[in-house]
Amino acid sequence: MKIAVNTRLLLPDKLDGIGWFTYETLIRITTGHPEHNFIFMFDRKFSDEFVFSDNIEPVIVHPQSRHPVLWYLFFEFGVTNALNKYNPDLFLSPDGWLSLRTKTKSVAVIHDLNFETYPEFLPFQVKQYYKFFVPRFAKKASRIATVSEFTKKDIIDKYRISPDLIDVVYNGANEKFVPLSLEDKMKTKQKLTGGNPYFIFVGTIHPRKNMTNMFKAYNHFRMNHSSNVKLLIIGEKKWWTADIRKAWDEIQYKDDVVFVGRLNSEELHTAIASALAMLYVSFFEGFGIPIIEAFYCDVPVITSNVTSMPEVAGDAALLVDPFSFESISNAMVRIVTDDKLRRGLVEKGIERRKLYTWQKTADGLWNTILKAT
Repeated sequence: MKIAVNTRLLLPDKLDGIGWFTYETLIRITTGHPEHNFIFMFDRKFSDEFVFSDNIEPVIVHPQSRHPVLWYLFFEFGVTNALNKYNPDLFLSPDGWLSLRTKTKSVAVIHDLNFETYPEFLPFQVKQYYKFFVPRFAKKASRIATVSEFTKKDIIDKYRISPDLIDVVYNGANEKFVPLSLEDKMKTKQKLTGGNPYFIFVGTIHPRKNMTNMFKAYNHFRMNHSSNVKLLIIGEKKWWTADIRKAWDEIQYKDDVVFVGRLNSEELHTAIASALAMLYVSFFEGFGIPIIEAFYCDVPVITSNVTSMPEVAGDAALLVDPFSFESISNAMVRIVTDDKLRRGLVEKGIERRKLYTWQKTADGLWNTILKAT
C-alpha cells in the first residue's frame, strides 16, 4: 500500500500538540510497517530527522501554508497535484485538513472544534477558513480519527457525521517524561525560580488557555495564603490580548510569575517533573497533552471540569471551574497545604497514565487507516 501523508507540521524545534501527534504516530507507523510505502508531503525544506525509515519518500509541495490564502492553495492545488502525481491508495492528514478536489481516499485526524465554540478567540480570516473548510473536510474524509470521546461527540453533533466513521485514538506522552530525583528537582528549581516551588502552565499563551483567570487565581492565592510558590509559564506569547494584558496589569505578584518561553523537550521534561503541580485550566481542549505529561512525571494536576479534560484526567486530578478564579485558587491552596492529597493524586496519575501511550495512539491510527482502505 502507498500512503501519502500531510507532514507540514513536522518542523524542527517547533513541534506543538498536533506536531507531536504527527511525529509520534508516524515514526511508529512507518518503522512498524516496512511493507508499505509512504509519501511525506512537506511545505518547505524538510529535516532529515523526520525521514524515519527507508520506506518514506519526502517531497516538497508548494506553496508554504502560512496563512489562510496559502492554506487553500497548498491543499487544493499543491496537495491535489501531488496526489495525482503519486497516485497513493490513501491520503492521511494528521492535522485534519484535506484536499477537497481529490478523489483519493482520505483519513482526517480532527483534534478539536474549538473555533466553533470560541470563534472570538481567532483572527477573522483564520476563523472564516476553519468554519468554511473544516465541516467540508469532515464530510470529505473516508474516516475520521480524533483524540477524545468529547471531540467525537462534538463532530457528530455539529457536522452530522456518522459515529461509525469516527475512531477515538487518545494522545500519548513522550518517553522522556519520567519522574526526577530530588537532587535534579532542586537543580531545576534553582535554575528556573531561584529554588522556590512552582505551579507550571504549559501551552501557547492564548485566550482559550484561560490566562486571565490563571493570573487572577494566582494573585488571589498569594493574597490569601502565605506562600513562596511561584507560577512558571512555558509557552510563546502569540496571543497577548487586551483582556490578558488587563488581567496581568492588575495582579500584584508579577515578580513571582516567571515566563520562560518555549523549551525543548528535555528542558520541558525537567521543568514539569520539578513542579509542585501542573496548572492546566483551559476553557476548551480536545485532549490536553500536558495533563498526561504531568502524570508521567509523578506531578499532581489541577485542570478544568469542562470539554475533554475530565475525560482525560479521570479521578487523578483536581477538577475546577475554569470560569471562576476562586475555584482555581482554592485548588492551588489545597495542593500547597495537603500532602496526603498530593500523594493520592500522584498515585492515581500513575494508574491513569497507563491508558495513554504513543504506541496505543499509533496502533489506533493504523487501524483507522486499514478501515479506510
